[in-house]
Amino acid sequence: MQNISIPKFIKDIRFWILLFFVVRLVGITNPPLELGHNWRQSFTAMVARNMVEQGPDLLHPKADYLGNSEGVIASEFPIFNYLIYAVSKVFDYDHWYGRLINLIVSSFGLFYFYKISRQLFNTRVAFNATLILTSSIWFAFSRKIMPDTFSISLLMIGAYGGIDYLQKSRISGLFAFFIFCTLGMLSKIPALSLFCAFAVVPVIKGLPKRNKLILSLTALASVIVVLGWYFVWVPHLIEKYNYSLYESKGMIEGFYEVLPLLGPLAEKFYFSAFHSFVASLCFLIGVYYLVKKKSKILQLALIIITCVFCVFIVKTGTIFPTHNYYIIPFVPVMALIASFSITKLPPKFSFILLAIILAEGIANQQHDFKVPSEETYKLELESLILEHLTEEKLIIINGGPSPQDIYFAHRKGWSVQNEVLFEPLKLDSLKQLGGEYLIVNKHNLNSGFDAQGLVFENQDYSFYKL
Repeated sequence: MQNISIPKFIKDIRFWILLFFVVRLVGITNPPLELGHNWRQSFTAMVARNMVEQGPDLLHPKADYLGNSEGVIASEFPIFNYLIYAVSKVFDYDHWYGRLINLIVSSFGLFYFYKISRQLFNTRVAFNATLILTSSIWFAFSRKIMPDTFSISLLMIGAYGGIDYLQKSRISGLFAFFIFCTLGMLSKIPALSLFCAFAVVPVIKGLPKRNKLILSLTALASVIVVLGWYFVWVPHLIEKYNYSLYESKGMIEGFYEVLPLLGPLAEKFYFSAFHSFVASLCFLIGVYYLVKKKSKILQLALIIITCVFCVFIVKTGTIFPTHNYYIIPFVPVMALIASFSITKLPPKFSFILLAIILAEGIANQQHDFKVPSEETYKLELESLILEHLTEEKLIIINGGPSPQDIYFAHRKGWSVQNEVLFEPLKLDSLKQLGGEYLIVNKHNLNSGFDAQGLVFENQDYSFYKL
């Protein structure tokens, strides 16, 4: 029986990146209504929309659910939101621009991850690792209106520039290293865990000392910029405006919050990372091969990344074990380690194993491409408000801690828990702060609600003038 020749393009990682790019275009125009992490997507889109309507103030990101305040909220540096704004200035605002921007940047991130892996190891390790990363949690989150895969992709583009400078002394590589790595970490500070791998540069032999020194100083400058944003500017915004997107815990406090959640924490590594038990098994076997490797520099770099990432886990407290996307910065490392074990197999067996991993990862995430029909009623909220609440007044809506409802309302005000609706004193206090209208999302209530001042009512919402 003759051997079947495999077309060259099948072995080209660009074919697979492009293929998965096209696949993930399915439902790319969906609003942020999928059940997973719609609140974070709504927040990202909200900040971008405010840039369109109020001007692109990168130093003062603004949200709509902070009541009668100026709306400034301490968060990550809004470069992702700014790109949405830039596209909106050309085509008019739409929420799905964030999905497409993230998908494009994250696809480039995959390609540069491949190039880095090929530089450090070989083509086969790089190819396998990139396919594993493609079908991992990256598959779904690279098309969400969130900066997580976006930030890691920028970092990988910059990291390749740094490697290029170290090896070939290209100034363009050094420039890319500083710009893209800095923007990646500003977009999401956990990207710093991967960036810390460059701490091994001074001890690498065989590279020009001048290049190592200049790159190390550039890396230091990048870290100073990032720390300046998160530990100088963000505290300033919190002190002045009193609102923050996230809360960092002390090491001891965070440790004791994580301790009772070791089960959910472990799940983030054995399932959420890859959405494939087969890939997770390959990762565990790959750890064995990693330990056997004689490359002390590689082992040191991965130890540094892991230690810094563990600091982020503890600093988030309960957040990491209860939110699957916080594992994203570590998944490229896990994909690379998993590739070590797959590469030990003969090519035809590694191909079969990769096919299983791809199929399992995609099957466990395909639901994320659909908008539940029971959520689409929220798309009518803005038009209902424009029809029945003609005044541009502050609203109160029972959306809970999520900004999703107030995002689709396209009004400023407060998003409150259901309990507030049944506590007249709290409603009165919000009225005193400027709340003019109460919007009740009936889908969020287990029991009925009735009050004076009814302006409009249908099967989904009730509008009241306070």
